[in-house]
Amino acid sequence: MCKPGGRGDAYPRAMSIPVAIDDLAAATAERGWAYLLTVRDDLRPHIVAVDPSWDDGRLVVGVGRGTARNAAARPAITLCYPPTEAGGYSLIVDGDATVDDDETIHFVPTGAVLHRPALDGLGGSVTGCGNDCAPVTHGPVPG
Repeated sequence: MCKPGGRGDAYPRAMSIPVAIDDLAAATAERGWAYLLTVRDDLRPHIVAVDPSWDDGRLVVGVGRGTARNAAARPAITLCYPPTEAGGYSLIVDGDATVDDDETIHFVPTGAVLHRPALDGLGGSVTGCGNDCAPVTHGPVPG
């Protein structure tokens, strides 16, 4: 049985890797690029590959006009850093966007999770979801 915020008995310790928000800048630097998910006016997802960088506790992302328009209209956006190895975790970071001009988004993280599909025979995670997820704890955003 899995306990929210704890380690499920069925999971070895190495399968769930919590990352503190304080460590988010280092975690994103190890991964490099990410997918940026915004929502179009017709409510369909819009996904682009981006290369975010940190500036004063925010992620800065250069984007096209359509992506900037989406983020300005619906500022709750998500970055998804793919796994660095086969079977590894994706780093999913939710946050709030502001658009400085037609090509730059400033993104303040509000939460994050390491996520991957559950291994065969294992049902549940440290968070109680059906996959192998580990929450990224909240704390000050790196500067």
